[in-house]
Amino acid sequence: MIRPGILLFWGLLIATAMSVLSLNGCGGGGASSDPPPPTQKIQHVVVIFQENRTPDNLFQDPKLIAEGADIQSYGFNSQGTKIPLSPLDLKTTYDLSHSHSSFLAMYDGGKMDGADKIPVICDSCGPPPPPLNPQFQYVKPSDVAPYFQMAETYTFGDRMFQTNQGPSFPAHQFIISGTSAPTAPGDQFSDWFVAENPQGVPKAGGNTGCTAPTQEFAELIDPSGNESTAFNNGFPCYDHPTVTDLLNAKQVSWKYYAPSAGSIWTSPNAIKHMCVPNSTGTTCTGSDWNHNVVLNRTQVLTDIAANQLPSVSWVIPDGTYSDHAQENDGSGPSWVASVVNAIGNSAYWGNTAIIITWDDWGGWYDHVAPPVLNSYEYGFRVPLIVVSPYAKPGHVSHQVNDFGSILKFIEETFGLSTVAPGASPAYADAISSSSDLSDCFDLNQTPLTFHTINAPLRAKHFLEDKRPPSPPDND
Repeated sequence: MIRPGILLFWGLLIATAMSVLSLNGCGGGGASSDPPPPTQKIQHVVVIFQENRTPDNLFQDPKLIAEGADIQSYGFNSQGTKIPLSPLDLKTTYDLSHSHSSFLAMYDGGKMDGADKIPVICDSCGPPPPPLNPQFQYVKPSDVAPYFQMAETYTFGDRMFQTNQGPSFPAHQFIISGTSAPTAPGDQFSDWFVAENPQGVPKAGGNTGCTAPTQEFAELIDPSGNESTAFNNGFPCYDHPTVTDLLNAKQVSWKYYAPSAGSIWTSPNAIKHMCVPNSTGTTCTGSDWNHNVVLNRTQVLTDIAANQLPSVSWVIPDGTYSDHAQENDGSGPSWVASVVNAIGNSAYWGNTAIIITWDDWGGWYDHVAPPVLNSYEYGFRVPLIVVSPYAKPGHVSHQVNDFGSILKFIEETFGLSTVAPGASPAYADAISSSSDLSDCFDLNQTPLTFHTINAPLRAKHFLEDKRPPSPPDND
């Protein structure tokens, strides 16, 4: 006769094993009411969100191309003229429009020949002035060598599309929500999208989101493709579910690291239940905001060193550390490398997935036409690098991914549901054409040994930088 205690022991053992198997499979979706067990292979997910580049613009890397990466060194303009891409510094004196109208111009019904129609933004051009064919440029490989090393060593994705057909403000909504809808599913405007960056206030030093000045507004797009300020007069304060709500419900720790409160890149400031603006509408007071939004551009480095890295992190750059044209100081690749090196040379390396992508295309030419699902999804390609001991080494993934794929990966790793089951239109994490990054990982491989990424600037440079945070402009 088997004693009850032994039956209980074996029952618990089998249940634990089944939970681990479910959580470690990229396709698993089993729910768990507890944080991931110590035996789970991926226990930390770090999403590093950079700015405004395409694969053709940023990754003219001969080694990746030889391995099959779909990178093209020329394009066609609206007159049908073949334009070779020309080398350019990462740090530029001009920017390019990346509004929804610029997307439509470059996309041109799928012909991808309208990049020359994208306006040049020149707040302080020259010297040097913008080059001939300013949209048809690629970044000099020497300026982005850390990115090349990471992409060549781990997994590079050449079919990562930004989910939205527009600029940074809505893109940063998608990366934590899978949507930029102004309202929750079932409400009157739930099938609209926030389409553009806020307007109505000066670009520099403005405060956006739920604490914005009353005159600030952002255009929305309806299912027919028409843009207006129909919801709330365009005021950029919305409320829809987010993946952070799911993390909270399962007691999975998370942080959103951002340089400043009012930035268009600080997405929680525009989601009402995360911000919870005070009575004067000037400050966010919510629990998420006070406990999980970290307004310190380098605290992710000190948290790693102090063994305080949460289970899920979003890492948003300072304007100067970003790759945003006309704004960066060339240090973006070093900044990303400093975060990757901090994790790689710590105890976190063995159980972490680092997902590096860019929030939008920035107006730069790219030759691959995106799959278009509706009036605002998908946008153009952006680069994707996955760094992890379980990333496929030296692998180029052709799997179609978007920002929803990152959310799917987080959900499957931690046993969460989708953000908004049954929503119409579906949130990005529930779109059937969006994959879950599974082609980037092999959880059964021998874990890769980390080798430090070579970069001109190390973490010490960023930790000792005393300049005030540089907010993004609104272009």
